[in-house]
Amino acid sequence: MPYLIEYCEEARRHLRGLTAAQRSLVVQSIDEQLVHQPAVPARNRKEMLANCLARWELRVRNLRVFYNVFEEPEPAVAIRAIGIKVGNKVLIEGEEVEL
Repeated sequence: MPYLIEYCEEARRHLRGLTAAQRSLVVQSIDEQLVHQPAVPARNRKEMLANCLARWELRVRNLRVFYNVFEEPEPAVAIRAIGIKVGNKVLIEGEEVEL
């Protein structure tokens, strides 16, 4: 059964802050990578150490999508944040985030 993709309001705002090309790339990657088996580690998908943002990270070039996976009441992926990786930092809405 495919997972429902849900964007929280903050993630929608982060998405709007990206360029059109970045937005397209992120949405396409989310549709390809997270609809089936989003909680299975893969080359561009990993479970993160405990943090306040999300449990999982999807890498899309220099972009990062942070999300949580839920099985109940129905399979769903909650997109929590979208950031840009610059060097060893992740910026969300221009602010550095501690992960």
